[in-house]
Amino acid sequence: MTTITRFAPSPTGRLHVGNIRTALHNWMLAQKDGGRFMLRIDDTDAERSREEYVDAIREDLAWLGLSPDGEERQSERLGLYEQAFEKLRADGRIYPAYETQQELELKRKIQLGRGLPPIYDRGALALSEAERAEKEAAGAAPHWRFKLDHGEMIAWEDGIRGSQKFDPAQLSDPVIRRADGSWLYMLPSCVDDIHMGVTDVLRGEDHVSNTAVQIQMFTALDAAPPRFAHEALLVGREGKLSKRLGSLGCDTFRERGIEPEALVALLARLGTSQPVEPIAARETLVNTFDLSTFGRAPARFDDAELDRINTAIVHQFDFADVADRLPDGMDAGAWHAIRPNLEKVADAGDWWAIVTGPVSQPDFDDGTRTFLAKAATMLEWSDNPWADLTARLKAATDRKGKSLFLPLRQALTGMDHGPDMSELLPLIGEAEARARLQSAAEG
Repeated sequence: MTTITRFAPSPTGRLHVGNIRTALHNWMLAQKDGGRFMLRIDDTDAERSREEYVDAIREDLAWLGLSPDGEERQSERLGLYEQAFEKLRADGRIYPAYETQQELELKRKIQLGRGLPPIYDRGALALSEAERAEKEAAGAAPHWRFKLDHGEMIAWEDGIRGSQKFDPAQLSDPVIRRADGSWLYMLPSCVDDIHMGVTDVLRGEDHVSNTAVQIQMFTALDAAPPRFAHEALLVGREGKLSKRLGSLGCDTFRERGIEPEALVALLARLGTSQPVEPIAARETLVNTFDLSTFGRAPARFDDAELDRINTAIVHQFDFADVADRLPDGMDAGAWHAIRPNLEKVADAGDWWAIVTGPVSQPDFDDGTRTFLAKAATMLEWSDNPWADLTARLKAATDRKGKSLFLPLRQALTGMDHGPDMSELLPLIGEAEARARLQSAAEG
């Protein structure tokens, strides 16, 4: 059986880091098994859904390299939900309820005050046909609930959490349709999973109780439930659920200069027993993806760790990987020289400006200016002008180590640190290098 996974965001905002992690893991699960990764746009909430967010979701997935093998939109599948609704109604598995939000909230408070679980008391099932007719005649439109079967425990083998069991009598009959006829998450999601052939549902642990309910929905719709796995949620570095994680999206990461390969490398293994490493090769991450390595503890997202991985990924890039993002005139040799000093690709422009000049040199003392004047006269171009120059200066002066190398670097680059001068000096060029040395000597 072909593995089919799905990512089902609601287009009510930008994808955030938690969504991205879910999408990535579903993509990896499908990729490892040679299956299909589907995108489902959950846009039944017409009031909050925005087409601009649909476009943003597609753009973000493309930036991450998570190409869906197909796309469905719930707003185009309303007929399927109506069919399922009518089947469940005919089978006595859904029923109308008339309580207002205020009435339901009061019931919950009373139950909690009595030390009881705040689940729906099925009061609507006690209404007679006459009482229902009376409410509707008074203008009360019903919402609709799925009637859970209290006969057996709901059980499944979770791909991450292991054996799971729920007593349906301890769960509320979920509302599947609002009084205005619009759909809530539960039923459309099941219907879509059935019609899209989804075999594996991998999502956050906040959906565990939803899964218990949906397993009964699949059965009521005469379908076998897919395999389920629920991963631990992301938390911030401080160990608490962070609102900030809800605002960290691809647009934020792009603005920070984070490479998609770095974000993928971090999120691929975050929350697993496998080491988080700067692995740019997707096939390596896919081949080592294993649900059995996922832990139950919250997965900690750390910006500093992401930055560290990003820097290491940048250091792996070949010139061809970044050529279209580099300053004009910067070639493979320049990239090779500058790359070890970069944290982000965008920083290459700052280092390239040192090559092209002008540079701001420090004020040198008289002795150092004399030394730099000598360097200007002793500079001879060769296959390795830096090694030759420093060797001649060392022999001709009493300088060595820092006192030899640092003034030369400062005069040539205006910096105390930076790329290997053996690689950088040929990029600066003979005439420009001599001019910089002479300028520094003159003060």
